[in-house]
Amino acid sequence: MVLLAACMLSAGAQKGKDSFTPMPLDEGFGRMDISDPATPPEEIIRKFAAKESEFRLALNHYTYRRTARVQTIDDDNKVDGEWYEVDDVIFDSTGRRTEKTVFAPSSTLERVMMSPSDLQDIQHGYSFVLTTEEILQYNLKYVGRQKVDEVDCFVFDVEPKTIEKKKRYFEGRIWVDSTDLQIVVTNGRMVPDDTRKGNEDLHPPFMTWRQQVDGKYWFPVYTKGEGILHFAGGSGYMAQDVHIRDTIKYGDYKQFGSTSRIIYEGQDITPPEKKPEK
Repeated sequence: MVLLAACMLSAGAQKGKDSFTPMPLDEGFGRMDISDPATPPEEIIRKFAAKESEFRLALNHYTYRRTARVQTIDDDNKVDGEWYEVDDVIFDSTGRRTEKTVFAPSSTLERVMMSPSDLQDIQHGYSFVLTTEEILQYNLKYVGRQKVDEVDCFVFDVEPKTIEKKKRYFEGRIWVDSTDLQIVVTNGRMVPDDTRKGNEDLHPPFMTWRQQVDGKYWFPVYTKGEGILHFAGGSGYMAQDVHIRDTIKYGDYKQFGSTSRIIYEGQDITPPEKKPEK
């Protein structure tokens, strides 16, 4: 999220502030059990990463609709600008996965504008999947066990080991179903923020919930992000705090009509086809 030029008035720079103020997003979670798990955390990580790899392959055979809304909130907690877009993730006539914009009215955002990294986060980051391949890029720390809506979960803190230029990473906390060994809740932010004066590109923290859709895998269904982004003042423009609210809904999941099978580590993991309703 970048500050619009219209907001760039001369003022002194703010110093010593982080680029965002997190909002409380984890209400309703059960008590955290911090005792050591019966299974070593390293083994839990290995198993759930393998399950996430299976899910990534399965998800690539589904179409779905993504509805994204980004709003700025004024001091009276009222919406004073909005970016809105509805996209269908589909397959073209050749079977290639693609996205089709269904509805995208003109943005009414006046204080900030969407950046390429905002779009990247909406398309990929908020629906964070941590596969066996990708987990090598992260440090994971076991936190404990906690119930989320009666689902017993292992809880891990996640942070990138290193940050490579032009890549986005997740930093925060994940809740992993202790039975299905799949991520059910993600709470954190996408990094890095660009905090260079004159080039600031900041992002709010977010929380994504998953639900079982096909009876086997947990699919992203809802993301809420909210935070106050602190744009520091500099040469030619004033410091400004901007309250941002993101909501993304994922729905209408449908398995792509194909006779192909999904093979992972020699096993057929193709989700069962849904029977038509009578």
